[in-house]
Amino acid sequence: MYKFTERREKEMRLQNRILKAGICLLAAVSLLTGCDKKSEMVPAETSPAPKPVVIGFSQLGAESDWRSANTQSMKTTFTAENGYQLIFEDGQQKQSNQIRAIRTFIQQDVDYIVLAPVTETGWDTVLQEAKDAGIPVILLDRQVDATDDSLFTCWVGSDFELEGRKVTEWLRQYTIRKGIDPSEIHIVNIQGTIGASAQIGRTKGLARAAEENGWELLAEVPGDFTQTKGREVMAELLNMYEDLNVVYCENDNEAFGAIEAIEAAGKKAGSDLQAGEIMVISFDGVKKEAMEYVYEDKISCIGECNPEQGAMVQEVIGKLERGETPEKFSYVQEGMLTHDDTVPEVMVGGKKYPVTVVTGEMIQE
Repeated sequence: MYKFTERREKEMRLQNRILKAGICLLAAVSLLTGCDKKSEMVPAETSPAPKPVVIGFSQLGAESDWRSANTQSMKTTFTAENGYQLIFEDGQQKQSNQIRAIRTFIQQDVDYIVLAPVTETGWDTVLQEAKDAGIPVILLDRQVDATDDSLFTCWVGSDFELEGRKVTEWLRQYTIRKGIDPSEIHIVNIQGTIGASAQIGRTKGLARAAEENGWELLAEVPGDFTQTKGREVMAELLNMYEDLNVVYCENDNEAFGAIEAIEAAGKKAGSDLQAGEIMVISFDGVKKEAMEYVYEDKISCIGECNPEQGAMVQEVIGKLERGETPEKFSYVQEGMLTHDDTVPEVMVGGKKYPVTVVTGEMIQE
């Protein structure tokens, strides 16, 4: 009886252990299943998309091929794919439009304002408004005559007076090598938009060279950087000055118009001054037509003005985003284009600048 009872108790204890193990196993399975269901119900956390850097860009207009190329450089740089939102406003050559655009950018609370000013003066009030709003202003291409240079963060563009000095040094060396006396040089200047940085710098470069070299500067007439105005004023200048033999155009579009007027008057645009041709000098060099004119010797020399400034502005903004301080003034690199190798390089301010001869291959490229 004892043995039976003992055996029976052992069997019951074994059954209880089995039952408990089964219960524990079911509980574990239920717990795991519950966790799986819970994980399916709660969506996985995802990182929010980075907020784009918002840039308000006030371009002064579209008066020239250079300006259009400059605008395109900005638009292809500051894209959504690159992490930006670009708000573009065309000023249509009116400062009032640009001031209105800047105030709109301030209301929109953009991160940065990029301004290509139509003229240098008259910006203090609106730039102070941007500064008070804590929005950095980056000047593009042209500068402003501000009473306080802290009203803008920095400037990106060309050294326009240096452009003028390089081109006039080319003219000086060219005439020396061709045996032309300085007294035989009679120049007219078709200026750009009066008050624009490019006009001020290029006009200053020519005036300085004319005085230093003894050239006769017959006239300075605004051409507004346009082909139509360039043609109009050139026609008038040809009627006024029979001895003019050098036309200094402050951009390519003015040069295209001047050449039209020269040819319409039965004269020839070219570098052979001793044969009675009228030499045309210009700036920019961004359009294929300008390169072709140099190749054909209708334009004798072009001082390049680089419109690809978007990448430099992007570099400035990148520094500001990282808390760094960019250079106050950043200059783009530029060269010179001519028809032949009479002058292979020029020296200005102790620095040598190479001169590139335009070839058919360059035009095709």
